[in-house]
Amino acid sequence: MSGQKKGGSDGRSAGGGGYTKRGKPRPGTGGYRKDRLEGKGPTPPASARPGHPAQRAAAAAARAERNGRPTGRGNERGGVSRDRSEYSKENPAARGSGEGPEMVAGRNSVVESLRAGIPAMALYVTGRAHEDERVAESVQLASEAGIAVLESSVVELDRLTGGAIHQGVALRVRPYEYAHPEDLASDGPGGSLPLIVALDGVTDPRNLGAVIRSAAAFGATGVVVPSRRSAGVTAGAWKASAGALARLPVAQAVNLTRAIEGYKSLGFFVAGLDAEGRDDVRDMSIADGPMVLVVGSEGRGLSRVVAGACDLLVRIPMASGNESLNAGIAASIALYEIAGVRARRG
Repeated sequence: MSGQKKGGSDGRSAGGGGYTKRGKPRPGTGGYRKDRLEGKGPTPPASARPGHPAQRAAAAAARAERNGRPTGRGNERGGVSRDRSEYSKENPAARGSGEGPEMVAGRNSVVESLRAGIPAMALYVTGRAHEDERVAESVQLASEAGIAVLESSVVELDRLTGGAIHQGVALRVRPYEYAHPEDLASDGPGGSLPLIVALDGVTDPRNLGAVIRSAAAFGATGVVVPSRRSAGVTAGAWKASAGALARLPVAQAVNLTRAIEGYKSLGFFVAGLDAEGRDDVRDMSIADGPMVLVVGSEGRGLSRVVAGACDLLVRIPMASGNESLNAGIAASIALYEIAGVRARRG
C-alpha cells in the first residue's frame, strides 16, 4: 500500500541505527564489548611515556645512579655536556633534593638554583624561551654541569610542573639520599668532638638550609631531621645552605626521640634550646664532650616528648619582650657559643 514506508511497518528506515537493511533489530553484544567504550585515563607525564626524550633522560639518570656513574648527558641543543665526577653516591653533593624528583619552575628560580650548584637531572626549555638571557645562562650552566638540556613544549611543561608558572623553563632536581642517624656519630672534621644538630618541628626548608650552613661553619658532624612533619632537603634548602649541603650530611629519623635516645646510649649528651631553659647557652657544662643540640620551631619550640629526652634545656639570653628567634638564627648563636666553650676548654 502506498501509505507504508519502505524498510518496515513501524516506519523505521532500513539500515539505520540498530537495525538491519530489512528493518529487523540488530543483535546486541551482551556487554562483551563494553570495555571498548571506556577511556584510557589521563595522559601520563612525559617522563612516563616510552620513547619520549624526558622518559629517556629519566631512565638514563636512574641507570647511572644505580651504577654509581655521573648522569650527565649530551646537550640536545648541540655540544657534549661535561661530566662532573663529584656527582656520585659517595659525595653529599650527589644526593639531590627531597624524597623524589623536584621540579623548580620559573626563569629566576631555575638560574638561581643552577648558580647555587643544586644537583639536577634535566633542564627543560621551550623553543622561544631561549631568547631570554636568564634562560640562556641556565642552558650554559646546565651544560657545564653535565645536566641534560631537553627541548619541551609548553603543554609538556605544564604537566611536569603541575600547572606552575614556569615561563618556559623548569629544572628537575635530584632526590636527596639521606644518611642514617648513626652515621653522624663519628668524630667531626679533623678528629674534633662529635656535634650533631637535631631539628624538631622545623618545617621551612630555608631554615633547614640556614641551620646546615651554620652547622658546617662551626664543625658539626651533621644534621638530623624527622621523616614526617619536618622540612626536607629541597631546592630551597640547597640555596639557603650556600653550598654547605655538599659538605655536611643530613640524616632522617623515623622517630626523633628514639634517635636522641640512641645517641645518648653512645655517650652523647643532649642539650635542647628552650626559652624556659635553666642554663645560659654560654655556660653549657656538656659542650666539651660529644653532644647533640636540639633546636625547635619558632613559636612552638621543642615538643614535650623531645624536651623530656634532653639532658638539659638551655636558653639564649635576650632582652625581655623580644619575640622568639627562628631556628636558623637560634642554631647559629648556640653553635657559636658551643665552639667558644670548646675552644676555651681546649
